[in-house]
This record gives sequence, C-alpha cells and structure tokens, in this order.
Amino acid sequence: MQSIFQKIKEIALDIDRAIKDQEMGYSDNCNASGDDQLKLDVYADELVEHGLKELPIVKTLISEEKEEPMSVHPKGKYTVCYDPLDGSSIVDVNFSVGTIFGIYEGEPCGATLRAAAYIVYGPRLEMVTVTADDAVVQHYRCGSSQLFNLQCAEVRLEEKGKLNAPGGTQKNWSPTHKAFIDSLFAEGYRLRYSGGMVPDLHQILLKGGGLFSYPGTSDKPEGKLRLLFEVLPFAMIYEAAGGEAVNDRGERLLELVAEHPHATSPCFFGSRYEISRMKEAYGIA
Repeated sequence: MQSIFQKIKEIALDIDRAIKDQEMGYSDNCNASGDDQLKLDVYADELVEHGLKELPIVKTLISEEKEEPMSVHPKGKYTVCYDPLDGSSIVDVNFSVGTIFGIYEGEPCGATLRAAAYIVYGPRLEMVTVTADDAVVQHYRCGSSQLFNLQCAEVRLEEKGKLNAPGGTQKNWSPTHKAFIDSLFAEGYRLRYSGGMVPDLHQILLKGGGLFSYPGTSDKPEGKLRLLFEVLPFAMIYEAAGGEAVNDRGERLLELVAEHPHATSPCFFGSRYEISRMKEAYGIA
C-alpha cells in the first residue's frame, strides 16, 4: 500500500504543476458521467494513469473520466478508482481542488475498500490517507523540498461541529432537506461551500467537524457524487476520523454496492451530532 501512496505523492506534484501551467479551456469530449471535460481534466487523468500503471501491484484502473475499467497488470492485487481532478470547474477562479483515490481489493465496493487518499491543491499542497488495517487518518503537507511531511498522525472529528456545506441547487432540494439545512443554520452553523467536494470535506475534517451533504434532488434523485471515486473513499476517511457517512435512508455508505462503475448516491458526511440530526429530520432516527 505504501508504494501506491508514494506514487500518489509523485502524481500530486505533477498535477499541481499542471494546474499552474496548463490550458484551462474545454476539450471536445464529455466524461463517462456526461460532464464536459476541461483539457486539464484530461491531462490530470493521463498523469494519474501513467503513474499508477508503473506499479505491478495495481491490477485495474477505473477513472471518473473514462467509461470502462482499464486492465493494467493481470497479476496485480488492487483496483484503484480515482477522480483525477475533482472540482476542476472552479480552478479558473483559483479555488482549491483535489484528486481522490479509492484502493480496492477485489470487486470495488465498500466492503473491499482497503485504503483511501485525497490530495488538495490550494495555497498548500496537502494529502490525507487512511488504510483499513489501522483506520487512522493521517494528514501530510508538501514543503519547499517537495517532500510530504506528516502534519497530524491521527486526525479526529469532534462530536459536534460548526460548519455546514450543503451541495446541490437549492430549488431542487426536497422540503425535508431544505428544512433540515435551515435548522442547522438556525443553530448557528456557518456556511462553507466552495463547489468542490475535496476542499469542503477537507475543511470540515481539519476544523473538527460539521456536515457536508449532497442529497438526492429533483433533477438527480440518486445524487450526483459517484460511489467508487468520491463517496466511498471519503466515507472511509470520515468513519476512521470518528464521524459518520450515510445516504438519505440512513444506511452506511460503506455498506453500499455500486451497480456500475459510475453509480451515484445521495451522501451525508459529518460528525456524529450532525448525522443524528439528519436522521431525525429525515424520519429515520
């Protein structure tokens, strides 16, 4: 596993340089989920693919930017599912963005997720990792030496947070979800929503807690965020940090099975208090 984490660090340096130097326009293609691809999306995807293909331990690659899985080394052990540049549409306004990795042993699902990691490209280049073996969330920062140095050996969420990051277009929220989000603001929660999953969940994690939600909406009843590339890796991280991660039925996200590589799910990540409040609001306590 450490060989994969080391390769992810090397890839992160390449993507960080690309964000600063590469063209930002749209390509002529859409990804597997129907989203228009930025040229930077395509380039980041190539960087991740080329880097991970060098590792004999990697059996299969599944990218958010490609329709089908890619066989790499038939005798490899792990399938790596990744979103090469989550939040790429906000790069042009200089917001933080990220790369997400889910490392699976066997058919990808919550039960076979062996490790997760994400990179944050912002004022600082940072990385967060967890493995199923030790379930400890670790936070790294890349310094001027271009080495990732450990900043926190065990990141933990508090029982109750202060931040609220509600995703999805509000006019498409259900009345239940709108009432729930409004109730958190009435309690004094502060809005923190950038339009990027990685920076928002990273902020909640490092600030000690809160809620990130992307519910089912009238235009996307099964949610927008993809299980294998985005939802399950963050679910592993948040649970290991002492929080919870559930869907709109209160089911653990890590118990869900993706029907296809690009399956999505409504998702709620947060401290225990916020998830308890969500279940009460949704009538599933």
